[in-house]
Amino acid sequence: MPIRRIGRPGLIGLAARTAVVAGTASAVSGGMARRQQGKAEAQYEQQQYEAQQQQAQIDAAAQQAAAQQFAAQQAPAPAAPAGGTDVVAELQKLAALQQQGILSPEEFAAAKAKLLA
Repeated sequence: MPIRRIGRPGLIGLAARTAVVAGTASAVSGGMARRQQGKAEAQYEQQQYEAQQQQAQIDAAAQQAAAQQFAAQQAPAPAAPAGGTDVVAELQKLAALQQQGILSPEEFAAAKAKLLA
């Protein structure tokens, strides 16, 4: 019958206890590292999603502004009221354009006829 030692553990018992403690510590630290990694990845993905949403809003605002600018350029100029046209001033402008050589005599005559009609 083997004699049982009382007191300090033997060499094998000490090695086993050390292995259990080391294994537990390794498992706990590995779990914590995985959890921290997961949190960091989730935070990164959230930041990327928010950045994409902001970029989408900026792009939409830019498209809307461009569409408004295009519409403003394409909108016809408001027509002058029929009774409110200053015929004399318009004829003077046409005469000045003809004198500068911008309008030919034929173009001047056509514009004058259209204005007086």
